[in-house]
Amino acid sequence: MSDWKIEIERCPEDRRGAIPTDGSKLGFGRHFTDHMFVASFRRDGGWQDPRIVPRDSLGLDPAAMVLHYGLEVFEGLKAYRSAEDTIHLFRWRMNAERMRRSAERLVMEAPPIDLFGAGVEALVSLEKDAVPRAEGCSLYIRPTLVASDPFLGVRPADEFMFYVLCSPVGAYYASGFQPTRILVEQHDVRAAEGGLGEAKTGANYAASLRAQRRAQKAGYNQVLWLDAKEHRYVEEVGTSNIFFQIDGKVITPPLGGTILPGVTRDSVIRLLKSWDVPVVEERITIDEVMAAAAAGTLEEAFGTGTAAVISPVGVFGYEGQDVEVNGAQVGPLAQRLYDALTGIQYQREPDPFEWTTPVP
Repeated sequence: MSDWKIEIERCPEDRRGAIPTDGSKLGFGRHFTDHMFVASFRRDGGWQDPRIVPRDSLGLDPAAMVLHYGLEVFEGLKAYRSAEDTIHLFRWRMNAERMRRSAERLVMEAPPIDLFGAGVEALVSLEKDAVPRAEGCSLYIRPTLVASDPFLGVRPADEFMFYVLCSPVGAYYASGFQPTRILVEQHDVRAAEGGLGEAKTGANYAASLRAQRRAQKAGYNQVLWLDAKEHRYVEEVGTSNIFFQIDGKVITPPLGGTILPGVTRDSVIRLLKSWDVPVVEERITIDEVMAAAAAGTLEEAFGTGTAAVISPVGVFGYEGQDVEVNGAQVGPLAQRLYDALTGIQYQREPDPFEWTTPVP
């Protein structure tokens, strides 16, 4: 992917952790591989010292700006093992580009795309044995950028650390590919126009936790966010972009600075267009969604994201009522999209878009 020379320090055998081989025991984000990729940036020296080292604490100064001002962005992508035992990444360049845009919003110095790719590829290549073989499992990859310079004052940072972790994972939801229950959030907001909504930064997720906890206590899996100004327009689910199929047409909220430009979202739009399924990016109110449900024209709803891929919605909770979608069953379009995307990711199907990259 690049000419970066990456030094490798292998983890001693006696420090290596055990990872379940049974996919049903992996969960999501609970297990980590033995190594991580690290590189650093200084204004007076640029990006330097790319290396793979045993996974350990970061050694940040207590005054590091990330700890005081939230100067942090991250990404999430996956590596997949095919039936032929080859390893492939899925659309990693989109993640690198999105990290660059997120970093720009927080006035941070993103790693060059070739350094991002080189670090991810080298780490996954070293950790090939940790890419699960079990059906539906994968290696989740978490590139992260933090402001590391010690300074107490509100200004753009001058020093950064870029690191990459890997985590063998199973299904994001314990129930697997099954319809979820989504609560429409009518009080808290995820992001406002001009804010950080389109950046993949920790602050967005921290702000979502209160509503997420309320939803889970009420028996729902996730929250559906509405716009901050009018609390009418649908934006996204807590960990996914959202799609509705209404009377044959697929609708997803447009990118306008308040929602994350998802890699899976883009992939779904491209797949639908290639299938000649009508798909539009346009604003839609929660009242329009509920009216379609009442009229019987809300055929399907599903979330899209790297973690869950396609997440069918079976129930929306809104104003104290539960509204079923497609009889709370997986719809044919969600199933087709899930099969197509995972077919490409696991190399079971052709890759006409050239989305996958083999890892040597």
